[in-house]
Amino acid sequence: MIEVKGHGGQVQFDGQYVTIARKGFLARATVGKGEKRLHISQITAVQWKPAGALVNGFIQFTVPGGNERRSAFGSQTSGAAHDENSVVFTKQQQSEFEKLRAAIDHAIVAQHAPQGPVATGPASLADELTKLAALRDQGVLSTTEFEQQKARLLAQ
Repeated sequence: MIEVKGHGGQVQFDGQYVTIARKGFLARATVGKGEKRLHISQITAVQWKPAGALVNGFIQFTVPGGNERRSAFGSQTSGAAHDENSVVFTKQQQSEFEKLRAAIDHAIVAQHAPQGPVATGPASLADELTKLAALRDQGVLSTTEFEQQKARLLAQ
């Protein structure tokens, strides 16, 4: 479990869910108090603006159907402060947020990776005959069934 506290909110990530929690006056004044949970499969992008010497940075999660808006130059961070899918952080908090971002990016990649064996091209005729012979030898197929399947393969 990764838990990082930002400016006006905190983010928890347990490997499956990103939880954005807001408490206190600052949260009430910007987005509102409460908690929002996003499953990793719901997150389509992670927007990142690093903190500078004089400005805060933010992490923002894009979800389908979300209502993000493009902020004008110079006001991206203040726009993110009012977005329910964003958390603003200071320069001192940035390294913890970088670890969070890396873990979420890794989980998103894993979510979209193929599950199970990757299908290769069609099996060769020899491979199919070998499989049929093994099934016959194991007693799964009778000799008659084996011959029928063999004839079907050879006729193709």
